Amino acid sequence: MYKTIYIPVDNSDHSNMAVDLGVRLAQEFGSKIVGSHVYAAKMHDKRFKQMEAGLPEEYHDEKELDRQRKIHDSLITRGLQIITDSYLDYVDQRCTESNLPLERRSLEGRNWKVLAEDINANAYDLTIMGSLGVGAVKDSVIGSNTERVLRRVRNSDMFIVKDLKPMNGGKIVVAVDGSPYSFGGLKTGLALGKALNKPVEAISAFDPYFHYAAFHSISGVLNEEAGKVFRFKEQEKLHEEVIDSGLAKIYQSHLDISREVAQEEGSDVRTTLLDGKVFEKVLQYVRKEQPWLLIVGRIGVHSDDDMDIGSNTENLLRAASCNILISNRKFVPPIDTQAEYTIAWT
Repeated sequence: MYKTIYIPVDNSDHSNMAVDLGVRLAQEFGSKIVGSHVYAAKMHDKRFKQMEAGLPEEYHDEKELDRQRKIHDSLITRGLQIITDSYLDYVDQRCTESNLPLERRSLEGRNWKVLAEDINANAYDLTIMGSLGVGAVKDSVIGSNTERVLRRVRNSDMFIVKDLKPMNGGKIVVAVDGSPYSFGGLKTGLALGKALNKPVEAISAFDPYFHYAAFHSISGVLNEEAGKVFRFKEQEKLHEEVIDSGLAKIYQSHLDISREVAQEEGSDVRTTLLDGKVFEKVLQYVRKEQPWLLIVGRIGVHSDDDMDIGSNTENLLRAASCNILISNRKFVPPIDTQAEYTIAWT
């Protein structure tokens, strides 16, 4: 499934776990690993020049400043290259131990920008990044580089490592909302489950309570005449009797289709329907079940294609403690499969 696995590294705990995971997946799928590190020599050069005014008086001579700049440039550039090579040596070692092909990529520039450009230009099948890097502190939630990269990548699945425990047990949970990205995530989850011998579960969540909150808010601002035009009572009754129950049937059909897709691949999935605020209910479920991996689409069924990341995915990325895979893969179930579970209740 994954021909190339891209792993940006920085020698943090999460990065090293990403390497170990990448090696495991490459063994299962026969993948080539591409290890990369980005260093910012030009940024250090700019910062050094900004600090020149604070140097001792003897360094303020223009010739001496020029000499110091050259020394600094040489030391920084060479030093950062050595550090980069050392980071990539760990990836090299792990790949050599497992007899896996490796491509080393040493890149210069603004890290998140260069990584996103590299991923989009080369269309790696899977990117594995740590959720946090070497700059993480106690209250860090998601690393800025990781978040900026995944917001800009469109052609690679993004596996974000959040759990530092060894990959022992734990199921794969796929959140399905009927979008091509969520069904693409389901296909990925089934392949990972089969390769890693992990059970796969499909969950779907809908929010029947939002309309009640909206109607309550609207009722406080509509005057009697506006209420008649809006036909407020009729609208409220329509949602109670038809739309809310219809939502449950729609999202149940997504789960039924998920089961059908799994069976066509010789697998089976347990399904669970949740009701409430979507990200909150998925998060509560993840906290209760403690899966190894949660898979979500980058954007959901109501998003425009130019959206960078859906709100539910963004909230889960920050709040879920398990590993999370953000699917950029699309899959549309066959029309007859969709019709079988959609026409049944219309």
